[in-house]
Amino acid sequence: MSPNSLWVSDITYIDTEDGFCYLHLVTDAYSRKIIGWSLSQTLEAKYTVNALRMAIEQTGRDDLQGLIHHSDRGIQYCCDAYVGELNRHHISISMTEDYKPTDNAIAERVNGTIKTEVVYREKRYRNMKEACSRIGRYIAFYNDQRPHYSLGMQVPTQVHGQERQDSRGLSAPCRRASPECFS
Repeated sequence: MSPNSLWVSDITYIDTEDGFCYLHLVTDAYSRKIIGWSLSQTLEAKYTVNALRMAIEQTGRDDLQGLIHHSDRGIQYCCDAYVGELNRHHISISMTEDYKPTDNAIAERVNGTIKTEVVYREKRYRNMKEACSRIGRYIAFYNDQRPHYSLGMQVPTQVHGQERQDSRGLSAPCRRASPECFS
């Protein structure tokens, strides 16, 4: 496996004083780098598509043949807009078969890490804008500074940018904020 050979996607909720918001994530399975994300007030598929487009953009390529995209069977991943975006870029589609979280373990692990290391440790966010700002800063930290045991104590950006050397090797960090944060 190498960077941009398998992406995993999932959505998780973030509780705020104003109600729930939803974090849509795309993670590179090889490097564990969060390569696309969006925070929204609804579960509308357009926000999931925004996260996917961010991930595609970071590759700098239009043709991503050979890349597999894996997700659960949520409507956001099955809708015409999302499937169309995957097909436009020649990305193969893989989905869980029976709705078990273990079938998308890497994506679930990233969700859990974000919640454990940032969301649950801080007071409840006032609103989505505050959540977006804090989560965006954490994603930059996660990608650029947080070593991972599963990566030989390297950080995701380092592994994502490496040529395949050892069995773990890994582009520019995804620093752009989700546009929904400021709408």
